[in-house]
Amino acid sequence: MATPVPPPPAADTKVDYFNLPCPIPFEELHREAMMSLKPDLFEGMRFDFTKMLNQKFTLNHSVLMGPTEIPSQSTETIKIPTAHYEFGSTFIDHPRLLLWGRILTDGRLNARVKCDLSDNLTFKANAQLTNEPHMSHGMFNFDYKGKDYRTQFQLGNGALLGASYIQSVTQHLSLGGEVFWAGQHRKSGVGYAARYNTDKMVATGQVASTGMVLLSYVQKVSEKVSLASEFMCNYLSRDVTASFGYDYILRQCRLRGKIDSNGCVAAFLEERLNMGLNFILSAELDHRKKDYKFGFGLTVGE
Repeated sequence: MATPVPPPPAADTKVDYFNLPCPIPFEELHREAMMSLKPDLFEGMRFDFTKMLNQKFTLNHSVLMGPTEIPSQSTETIKIPTAHYEFGSTFIDHPRLLLWGRILTDGRLNARVKCDLSDNLTFKANAQLTNEPHMSHGMFNFDYKGKDYRTQFQLGNGALLGASYIQSVTQHLSLGGEVFWAGQHRKSGVGYAARYNTDKMVATGQVASTGMVLLSYVQKVSEKVSLASEFMCNYLSRDVTASFGYDYILRQCRLRGKIDSNGCVAAFLEERLNMGLNFILSAELDHRKKDYKFGFGLTVGE
């Protein structure tokens, strides 16, 4: 009987530098970690209603009742009761055009525009107008998407200029950098970033000349469970914060939460009661400042 011949050893996988994936935008490097560590926390009562008029046009109504923190010289947190109504509309001409606007009863107006000028070039604009002096601002972005890279140019009020570039180096690793100039404050800065991602994890590192160092790591435990951690420090001011968070998706609800080194614990629950009806619970406990925030709300409409 002939001895079976063993299969030849597998050849080392080589990187095809002419067929690399396009990386995510530079401003979204930490988006997976932010989903767990930065949920939309609020305090008080919130009610959101969304009405779709047709396939392109949607109206939004929001009511928020709860305390608002005001600046204070003391270490204690001072809050005053407030209530706001917000009216908004969204127009989407998929996939080329997005118009988004919100106006509040206190006079604040927020607007966003996103327009695909071509298959590779996108124009974005954000604006916020308020009654308070020197608090209104606007920003214009031009994003260019290449085959294996992305670049962005920014122009804002206060003589703000910025640019960023990110390039895929391998199938999983991308490197990038950014530069900005704030003419009104006479400040400039340079930053560098690296991102490594697979099907199960995402690791990101970012450092800037302003003193900021930000590291994040997300581990996908299963299809429904993700764990996230973040380390942020400023080597100029010596401020350091470490955070750990989770994202748990069930059949009818989604639970997100975090705890950080400052003694702050937060949780955010979204429960699907019925088609188009969601119940929201929000909690944030800051034991160091003795500041405890709780909120609940309803979201009607898809």
